[in-house]
Amino acid sequence: MINKRYPAGIMSTCCVPWDEHGRFAEPIFRRGVKRALTGTQHLYVFGTAGEGYAVTDGQFDAIVAVFAEEMRNGRAEPMIGVIELSLGTIVERIQRCRDAGVNRFQVSLPSWGALSDRELFGFFDQVCGRFPDCQFMHYNLPRTKRIVTGKEYARLADSHPNLVATKNCGDSLSHLRSLLEDAPQLQHFVSESGYVYASLFGECGILASFVMNWPKLWALFEAGKRHDVDALVAIQREISIVTQTLFETVPDGRIDGSYDKLFEKLYDPEFPLQLLPPYVGSSDDEFQAFVRLLAERLPDWIPAAGGPNR
Repeated sequence: MINKRYPAGIMSTCCVPWDEHGRFAEPIFRRGVKRALTGTQHLYVFGTAGEGYAVTDGQFDAIVAVFAEEMRNGRAEPMIGVIELSLGTIVERIQRCRDAGVNRFQVSLPSWGALSDRELFGFFDQVCGRFPDCQFMHYNLPRTKRIVTGKEYARLADSHPNLVATKNCGDSLSHLRSLLEDAPQLQHFVSESGYVYASLFGECGILASFVMNWPKLWALFEAGKRHDVDALVAIQREISIVTQTLFETVPDGRIDGSYDKLFEKLYDPEFPLQLLPPYVGSSDDEFQAFVRLLAERLPDWIPAAGGPNR
């Protein structure tokens, strides 16, 4: 048995709401964090869906303070995503969060150009090595122009005991198997579809995309722990219908937050759909079209507004 450095479970983002003037809508955000904590204790802010790539330092600091407060009120540890082109800015943001008592971070590689091997390992030296009292999850995504492999994670994990987890959105079978077999000490959070396969090879977590149905997500997670293939496939069929419905009503190709905020609005009708410019969010008409079609196909995937997540 391999001792994992981070617990399994369901990892989920908290989207950031902006009012019509582009200001942080703090009361709506606080409600959202409280509600999400009823679904999972593993929450982060400032991934792609949380627009971590777009916030200013001032917005970053203000939202981190509110998020950390709500998480601790819910007896959970906050995880902060740091997405930046500048390694110096990444380090500065981590330092400010650490000074405020936050010690869990999600980092992605600088994306202006693909990192070489030397640059890749140097990045983790500068981040994980500089903050040995913090824990780090690496957000492994194609936008950074380099996908870290399972074997590379094994080398990084040997060098950095505080690298504890990874977040992988893809569903390549060979990549998922490599993560679990080559770097088993790390906890790997994978997409719902990736989990159907990855869970058959070892313990892993779910990176939640469709957060409007926590009972189904937890059923998927438990089925993976049991290696219950029939249950895994049945739930994945429903998730595929959700995906099909989403892209029939909202054009594909937008940035993640455009879709994730639709799910937030299912719980809170006041949740605004706009993104920080220049990115374009979904419209209210698209939201209504998505809800109508999904209600026809999978009515139990439509939560009661303001109701419990789990």
